[in-house]
Amino acid sequence: MKLLDVMSSIPFYNSNQPIAKDIEIQNIQIDHRFIENGDMFICIRGFTVDGHDFSTSAIENGAKVVVVEKEVDVPEDVIVIQVPYTIRALALIASAFYQYPSNKFPLIGITGTNGKTTITYVLEKIFKSHELKAGIIGTIQMKIGEDVLPVKNTTPDALLLQRVFHKMVEANVDITIMEVSSHALDMGRVSGTDFDIAVFTNLTQDHLDYHQNMDDYLRAKTLLFTGLGNGYALEQKFAVLNADDIHSRIIAKSTSQPIVTYGIERVADITAEQIVYGIKGMQFQLVTPKGTVPIHTTLIGKFNIYNILAAVSVAVLQHIPLDIIKYAIEHISGVDGRFQQVDIGQDFAVIVDYAHTPDSLENVLATIQEFATKNIYVVVGTGGDRDKSKRPLMSNIAVNYGDWTILTSDNPRTEKPEDILADMTYQLKSTNVEVIVQRQEAIEKAVSYAKSGDVILIAGKGHETYQEINGVRYAFDDRDIAKAAIEQKEQ
Repeated sequence: MKLLDVMSSIPFYNSNQPIAKDIEIQNIQIDHRFIENGDMFICIRGFTVDGHDFSTSAIENGAKVVVVEKEVDVPEDVIVIQVPYTIRALALIASAFYQYPSNKFPLIGITGTNGKTTITYVLEKIFKSHELKAGIIGTIQMKIGEDVLPVKNTTPDALLLQRVFHKMVEANVDITIMEVSSHALDMGRVSGTDFDIAVFTNLTQDHLDYHQNMDDYLRAKTLLFTGLGNGYALEQKFAVLNADDIHSRIIAKSTSQPIVTYGIERVADITAEQIVYGIKGMQFQLVTPKGTVPIHTTLIGKFNIYNILAAVSVAVLQHIPLDIIKYAIEHISGVDGRFQQVDIGQDFAVIVDYAHTPDSLENVLATIQEFATKNIYVVVGTGGDRDKSKRPLMSNIAVNYGDWTILTSDNPRTEKPEDILADMTYQLKSTNVEVIVQRQEAIEKAVSYAKSGDVILIAGKGHETYQEINGVRYAFDDRDIAKAAIEQKEQ
């Protein structure tokens, strides 16, 4: 692609030499190790590494254009383009290089503290049931139809994101669903991305290691909705908001597009009535502007009612018939690591859930409390190098809902597990708690305690198949550990 076309999305920039019209760019890279002859290298300042330090290596590997924020020493024949913020320029340049792929299919962005992944999976099931080929970009995986791609962050960096969008166009996807994190919005990873429907789930305490406070966290979330634009063209755009979350009032002021609401407690466009909860699933009347249908689902808990309603709101806006929506919801077997039961025939329940925020942990435990007839055991930890203020909140919620709580490690990352647990137990006065540093031992101990009719919740890691310690990811899956412990107990 011509360099001038690649830079067309950047209004002003400085160059060390005039850019000839015939200069071609073969590819764009942000990692100097992947540079090939004729590529553009964009220097990104990361949390631990500065791409500017690798500009020389990129040029040695064949980069003919380098995009920078600050001066770098390069040979005279290398084009240097300077912009104020390379991380924001990256998103716009990548979108232009791949010829604005997100404009070529309907794109749904889902943001909020909890529920994003479940909503994504419900929507995928609905679209598949309607014979639509869906793309997915989310916490657990990226998918193009049935093809699964590796994923590192909830929202990929801007270059990978546009590259994946381009692959989706080539694969003729009909629609794409994307989880959009506050980090991605704040850092401009989704700049140059054209969303058609933006969904807000809820806002509770999380990521305060990154955001200054909850107001800043909310500000980042609103960017998805302000990004829907001011026009009302032939291709309509919509904001889908949780009527029961007070923060929706702020977000509603952040968009000029039509708003569709869902909820249970307040008046909403999409709602659920006559809800009956159970240990094996739920049933309710799904009420929409297109009609009312009865729903029976194996998903469990009030929080999953909200997730279903959010997905239904999007499906209705995409003109999916109600009978298809009903069929899809009633044939979802569950979401990986979300209220997932480990059941090999034992006479007590073991539930693994990703709950890693105070609100999500409380939601899951409140749901368990609704059907538990005997003791509730909670195994929970909190991640290292993350918001420390939620640590005592998590432990207090666990001991308030659980009959017995085991506090343990999550992903300690670069922190000492003992220091994290000290934060969790600081001023904790409850006596129905013990501390076991090793997570495997904690899970095994909880299983050993359980008797007929009891419920064990293993919270925090859900779908994750690793434990991160000092920068190394070791194989670790709560579900596998629990299953092995149950088998040992049964023997």
